[in-house]
Amino acid sequence: MAEIEFVKGNEAIAMGAIEAGCRFYFGYPITPQNDIPEYMSRHLPEVGGTFIQAESEIASINMMLGAGATGARAMTSSSSPGISLKQEGISYMCGSQIPGVIINMSRSGPGLGGISPSQGDYFQATRGGGHGDYRTIVLAPYSVQENYDLTMKAFDLADKYRNPVVVLGDALLGQMKEPLRRHKYRKKKGEKDWILTGAKGRSPRLLKSLYLSEGELTEHNWRLYRKYQRMKREIMYKVEFLEGAKLVVVAFGSVARILKSTVAMARDKGMKVGLFRPVTLYPFPYAALDKLSHKVRNFMAVELNTGQMVEDVKLAVGHKKNQVDFYGRPPGSIPSPDELLEEIKKVYNKRVKK
Repeated sequence: MAEIEFVKGNEAIAMGAIEAGCRFYFGYPITPQNDIPEYMSRHLPEVGGTFIQAESEIASINMMLGAGATGARAMTSSSSPGISLKQEGISYMCGSQIPGVIINMSRSGPGLGGISPSQGDYFQATRGGGHGDYRTIVLAPYSVQENYDLTMKAFDLADKYRNPVVVLGDALLGQMKEPLRRHKYRKKKGEKDWILTGAKGRSPRLLKSLYLSEGELTEHNWRLYRKYQRMKREIMYKVEFLEGAKLVVVAFGSVARILKSTVAMARDKGMKVGLFRPVTLYPFPYAALDKLSHKVRNFMAVELNTGQMVEDVKLAVGHKKNQVDFYGRPPGSIPSPDELLEEIKKVYNKRVKK
């Protein structure tokens, strides 16, 4: 049986990356994710890896592009403003179909904002924050254990789809400590017949995102689109307390773990409330929510922002007579289970007991 360690969330991400075969890390310091490069700088060289603190976030994402083009498993990490600076490079990686893992332990915004937890980067992560018509798989952990597990999975998905994968956490998930059960990683097999290794003895390979011939870029974008459609095979979500539910609360990441206590409290008070937690934010579990909406008419999205994921919830269930309510908490403070219970009561009394 694997030993259990008491680990900080950021460190769990770094542990999972190294155990998944990450051998190149490129980053630039920003609070509240600095434990990740600190851990990588110490432990990556121990396994023969390379750690580079780049001169900027822009440099770090382009270094990762270069490492990924050779088939190496590479990662970068940052927090919200730093991820914004990486967007051009992320677009280039998607256009060139180069894999890599991008960690965003998001903080408050817009602008410099602050260092408290926020879910204000949802649109940026799920819609493709840079230029062009592209997507990245987005995984949303809600615990230290999932920080570790989903980082491992991110490397497999990046290689499988030749595409960057984003792990979207926040300051709360990065800075808290919880028990972590480490486990042996089993790398997925598969030949990378596209990587750049030098063309001696074979025809040259080309990784690019520039297409100038007539119709060439159109076909390339449709090819990418078909790949993004295949990513729907990877949809993940978790449900709890759904038996007899009259109101389903939808939340991801750190606020979902708070709501787990809130929903249990609501159940104890006789309210038939359930919890739906998307784990993949892209691709979003539209079909699962749609299926649920044929049994439950009332939904409530709760986020640490002024309303972003709620748009996807409405796309999934906003048909017929379904109702979608929203409660948002902009960054700067974290709601308690009791505070969220009062908000759920308001919606429950309005929608269910009317």
